[in-house]
Amino acid sequence: MDQQPPPPPRPSEAMEAQAPWRVLEFYSGIGGMRYSLASSGVRVEVVEAFDINDVANDVYERNFGHRPCQGNIQTLTASDLDKYKAHAWLLSPPCQPYTRQGLQKHSADARAFSFIKILNLMQNMNFPPQMLFVENVVGFEVSDTHDQLIEVLSSLNFNTQEFILSPLQFGVPYSRPRYFCLAKHESMCFHNPSVNNKLLRTPTCLTLNSSTTQNSYEQNEDVLEVVCKPIRDFLEIHIMDTVDQDCSATTSDFEKAGGCTPSETGSHDYIVPLSLIERWGNAMDIVYPESKRCCCFTKSYYRYVKGTGSLLATSKDHKPVPKENLEFSSLNELGLRFFSPREVANLHSFPSSFCFPDHISLRQQYAMLGNSLSVAVVAPLLHYLFAEI
Repeated sequence: MDQQPPPPPRPSEAMEAQAPWRVLEFYSGIGGMRYSLASSGVRVEVVEAFDINDVANDVYERNFGHRPCQGNIQTLTASDLDKYKAHAWLLSPPCQPYTRQGLQKHSADARAFSFIKILNLMQNMNFPPQMLFVENVVGFEVSDTHDQLIEVLSSLNFNTQEFILSPLQFGVPYSRPRYFCLAKHESMCFHNPSVNNKLLRTPTCLTLNSSTTQNSYEQNEDVLEVVCKPIRDFLEIHIMDTVDQDCSATTSDFEKAGGCTPSETGSHDYIVPLSLIERWGNAMDIVYPESKRCCCFTKSYYRYVKGTGSLLATSKDHKPVPKENLEFSSLNELGLRFFSPREVANLHSFPSSFCFPDHISLRQQYAMLGNSLSVAVVAPLLHYLFAEI
């Protein structure tokens, strides 16, 4: 077998000492990974992004001035990817094959095919990446797709460090645990190699200062809530004031609002209709501005109220009480509303500059945010991955 050419030089080996890392972004969505890169402080150049979703690409282009390459990633070849000479690949593949609510078909699910395809392409490349970052739902780590990921990385002499982390561990009042895989070729070293090939549930090792300890990282969710900021810090105040004045909404209003674009959406569109409270009140996760934890927002938020994310109690006349102690009449008096897309983006730690193009409907905004990631979690992981010793 012919000897393969060496990988592209690391920036520190290049003629220009501060040359940026070259990065490919797969399944780029609305830009959560790109924002995480910016927040990480790492000097990078995103040489290309890929996503098949036309609407998500509209959002990405609106915020970054570059439209991702649209099309099926499965059509890419090793030669196509070699042309980019990327040092790192960042991947956030579809999570549906691994969710608890799904069929859990794993690699047999058609939505997993593209990820498996580009993994296998690495073995045929002349200039494979030296680093990989993979994000997915909890459950991916026990899938056969995960087994294939580790098998490919091992065959190419990568070391991995895997994590299951939540924004709660980073001071954000948002429970959204996710799986992360950080991988580096053996020619490069993690700052903390003692946890190579391990799955960790705390971010303690991410600190690049060995003398620094983060004891709060080790706590369970109930304890972490104490150190989190209150939800109030992530809210749009003008919506709070308006909803508290008028807490009436009908199912018809609610259904019409889902198709509204940003310029057409008003504060009243976030009010939970009485009919939904009557039907699903016992299943709702209700939080208050003073709360320090809310549930994960899924892509079905606003379409459904059960198991899709928290609802906010806005009435200033009611203090937080355990949900099991609430009667229907009390629920109706809480001034319940949905979190706005901007507030969901805030809880994902997106910057204030992030926005949706005006043709994106309210339901589309929620769906794309539900498929996105937490910048507060991913940014320090990327900072750690790219750190040089």
